[in-house]
Formats: sequence, structure tokens, C-alpha cells
Amino acid sequence: MSFSTLGLAREVQQAVEAMGYENPTPIQSQAIPLVLAGRDVLGAAQTGTGKTAAFTLPILTRLAQFANTSVSPAKHPVRALILTPTRELADQVGENVKTYSQFMPLRSHIVFGGVDIKEQIPALRAGVEVLIATPGRLLDHVQQKSVNLSQVEILVLDEADRMLDMGFILDIKKIISMLPKRQQTLLFSATFSPEIKKLSNEFLNDPALVEVARQNATNDNVEQLLHPCETHRKPALLAHLIRTHRMGQVIVFNRTKIGADQVARELKRGGFNCEAIHGDREQRARLETLQRFKEGTLQILVATDVAARGLDISELPYVVNFELPNNPEDYVHRIGRTGRAGAKGVAISLVDPGEDKAYALIQKLIKKELPLTPVPGYSPGTTPVQPERPNRGERRHPEERRDTTEARAAAPRQSRPRGNDIDVPLPTKPLPSLPKRPQQIAALFLPPKHPVSK
Repeated sequence: MSFSTLGLAREVQQAVEAMGYENPTPIQSQAIPLVLAGRDVLGAAQTGTGKTAAFTLPILTRLAQFANTSVSPAKHPVRALILTPTRELADQVGENVKTYSQFMPLRSHIVFGGVDIKEQIPALRAGVEVLIATPGRLLDHVQQKSVNLSQVEILVLDEADRMLDMGFILDIKKIISMLPKRQQTLLFSATFSPEIKKLSNEFLNDPALVEVARQNATNDNVEQLLHPCETHRKPALLAHLIRTHRMGQVIVFNRTKIGADQVARELKRGGFNCEAIHGDREQRARLETLQRFKEGTLQILVATDVAARGLDISELPYVVNFELPNNPEDYVHRIGRTGRAGAKGVAISLVDPGEDKAYALIQKLIKKELPLTPVPGYSPGTTPVQPERPNRGERRHPEERRDTTEARAAAPRQSRPRGNDIDVPLPTKPLPSLPKRPQQIAALFLPPKHPVSK
């Protein structure tokens, strides 16, 4: 199946071709015809499988009949409303809408908190057909009477699971009460929880179910590595892994804003090119940091779960869980930042003994066993890998000593790696095996009765 067979508007099809896309992803091939037919849709797919285009393309096609070049705001009422949980996701969706509507005179705009509301009002009052917004800021505009929702025909709840987690349910209900009674509602989420299905029963009318992956499944393209490590050793292990894996670009996830700042400071002290983003940072600074990371001029992005939602980088090779998330579904979201669009990715998690419950819940959720692999010198019960050296008591022939001295003199001098000098050889010795059962994690952190042999 190709995009040309889905019945998209000519201008939308032209934009798709300009982006170099030929074949839709499974979520797109199933959802687009349903949205075009006017059905309510409850859609779920793994992160990075094209959910945004699955609703953006058919929405623009349905609105193509209203496209016009008039300067009158009355000719450009809000006809499609897309709600997102975070500013970053709103920005990502807004970029998609602009890209796919580049050949048609439809207006779109993004509104979210963290910036002066007065700067957003002129564009709204000039008229927009597609409005992308976070719930709280949208309600601010409704109160300011800078937006009219009386002609909304299509409502999208994107990343609905996250909106529920963030406590937006009351805001969502208030917004829906302001909309016309007969509108099409699309609910998209990376996971299907009982709460999501309850929400769909309340707001969707006979929805078509589109689910292209097992519930809460992880991407098979993502290699998952988990290393046991005590919390106070995690910064050193993280720096070691960045060097040994030669990570050119990586997102490091933390549970808290304070933790994200602390990790960023530790990495900066080591000479790494690193920045932290979270809800306490000024919005303009967050957007600038995200842009640098997308462009590849920033090597390491330390982020909380909320701040990283909506970050879409097609070829991000690495993700690191500095701490396991309290909510196991967030683990699926985190590692879904890599291995996108068919690419390979690596997700690394550093597991402290106090995280044994979170570790067990993650394995239960994804229905997959995740063995722990120690890192010599950083994981408990291991010793650093040392190069082979002759015993001091051994005497070597004078000719052998002379050969060694001459070889050292002829070899180029190598400086000790510092900071983000990542040209460090990987350990060559095999790693000892560890018990895989979650309840045995704590035992890994007890002092070994005998030193681990090299």
C-alpha cells in the first residue's frame, strides 16, 4: 500500500511526496481511511510509528474544502483542535501540521504555557483552522476570549495516557463541554490502559479500534541493556558507558528535575557537552536546548519524562535510564525515543538495589525478562579490568628489555582520555553472569565473600 491509494487531498499528497515518504506505517494505513470516513478512532501504537501523521494527514484532507486566502478572520475559524500534554509535543505536532499543509492555504497555530500569552493572541484573532494547544493555556485563551471553539469539527487527544497522568482530566472535560455536540473525536496513545478505555467510552462515539502492537510492547529494534549499580556510582558508570559505547548523541532520563540538574552538572565537570531540560527551565531556553539536540550540536540531553515527550529524532541511537521510572509504562515511552522509523537503537538502564520493585514491574508490564549485566569496576562484586602485566619477580633478558624500551620510544604518545574523548577501548574480558530474578537484585550489592577473579 502507498499513500497515493489512501484518498488524501492532492495538496496533502504533494506534501507527503515532497518529504520523500511513499508507504504508510501500519498505524497510518489503518487509521487514515477511518478518519477520512468521519469515524471516531481509538488508536494505539508504539512510540515512533507515525501516530502524528496518522491523524494530521486525514484532518488536513477533510479541511481542504475550507482552505482560502481571505484575510478575514471569519473565514478561518478553528475547525480542528489538537490537545497535547506538553509544550514539546505541541511544538512537534505543530511542525507536522505546517509541513503537510505547506501547499494549501490553511492556517495553524500553537499555544502553550511558559511564554507571554499576549504574544499568542494576535495570531488567534487573525484566524486559524488548526489549533494545537496544551489544555491549561487553551483555557486561559478561552477566558481571555481570544479563541472561539464553537465551530470545531474534529478533536484530537494526543498522548492521552500522559494527559491523564498529569491530571488534565478536569481541563479536558471542561474543554469538551465547550465544543459542538457533533464533532469527530480521535484519541491516540502509546499505551492502552483501563483508564484510557474508560475515557474513550465517555467521550468517543462508537470508536474504531486501531492497535498495531501488543499493549505496552517494546520495540524489537531496541536492544535493552541493564547494569546493576549503586546510586553513588551511577555518574561514574554513565560517563564510562558514554565513552565506551562512543555515544555521539544520547538522552539521559531522570525521575526528578533536581536529579536531572545534578546529573548534567556531573557530566559537565567531566567535560561532556551536556544540558538538562525540565519544567522549571524557562520555555525559551528549553526550546533552544531541544533545537541544539535535534541539530546534533548538543551531545547529551538530560531530561525528565514530561520534558522529553514529543521529542522526535528519527536516528537517535542511545537512551539511558539513569533511574528507572516509578510508572512502568514510562519505561516503554523512554526507550521508544530510540529505534524509531525502523532504525536500530540501544536503551541502557542503571539499576540500584532500591529500584527492585520498579525493575520487577517493568518486566511484568512488557512480559519480557530483562537480565542484569554487571560492568567490571562499577557494578558491585566486580573489579576493574586491568591489562596483563608480567610479575615483578620475573627477570627478563637484557635484549627483551631493550626491545621493549625501543618500542615504547617509537610509539606515538597517547594522552589520557578526558571529558568526551570517547576513543576508549571496550573491555575484552567476559562479564560474570548474574541471577535474573528481580527479588535477587539486592543480593548483588552485598560485599562478595571472595574477590571476583579477573
